Amino acid sequence: MPKKTWLKYTLICVSLIFVIVCTTISYKSTIKTSLDLENNMVTHFIDVGQGDCALIQVNNKNLLIDSGTSDSKQKLIRYLKKNNITKLDYIVATHPHEDHIGGMASVIKNFEVGEFYAPKAISSTQTFNDMIDALRSKNLKIKIATPNISLNLGPNATCIMLSPNKTTYDNLNNYSCTLKISYKNSTYLFTGDIETQAEQELIANGYDLSAQVLKVAHHGSKTSSSKEFLAKVSPKIAVISCGIDNDYGHPNRETLDRLKRLNTIVYRTDLDKTIVLISDGSKIKKLDN
Repeated sequence: MPKKTWLKYTLICVSLIFVIVCTTISYKSTIKTSLDLENNMVTHFIDVGQGDCALIQVNNKNLLIDSGTSDSKQKLIRYLKKNNITKLDYIVATHPHEDHIGGMASVIKNFEVGEFYAPKAISSTQTFNDMIDALRSKNLKIKIATPNISLNLGPNATCIMLSPNKTTYDNLNNYSCTLKISYKNSTYLFTGDIETQAEQELIANGYDLSAQVLKVAHHGSKTSSSKEFLAKVSPKIAVISCGIDNDYGHPNRETLDRLKRLNTIVYRTDLDKTIVLISDGSKIKKLDN
């Protein structure tokens, strides 16, 4: 084959490959961004390393629970913008540990915020001070998270706070705001970092803790997810947010074993990265990454 003909043939092949690759990427992108947010609830358990962050989208409303670590804040902002977030109707900072509010100042600065909730607990860290400064810069006030507060997520959806159930705790984790969210017949329980003491208070207060999806408390730590608490929740799906090869040994083997005995499907951000669950109100399914 003459040299010029061979060069022309090669360029045509390269062009065809480029078109096919671009078409495939565009197709995948279309699938990713064409979620039916009108008739479903979409829950994103965002991979923020050794931290917690979840985005709930339903009825054109957006609820953000925690914001991960300071190290992951840029990744979080990019993720929210990629999902066309311009306003967060509600933000809940479950408690003021850095791995839960590390990106909060950046989130507040980058998006319109409706209402901001947090327990009546303070911290002396720079991360906490940055969050407070960001709220002040937008004239936002913290609404104190207490049991039985409801957030309006629109038709067929409910969101109610179940904790904290005391005003003072020795352990900051137990100040964590627990939320139960329902969309039609689908139920989710978000637990922050509550430990056994707070779990026992939830049980003693007689709350309906049953949920199909459980955001496992404290990254799967052995100080949370007691046998009695998990039996009350009886989750079909459990999501553990933790970092790869983290220094804490999360998730704990005992916690994983308890979930296994309940025949619970376990997803982990250290293994599965960001986990997206979609519910039509009856069935809950995990979207492929």
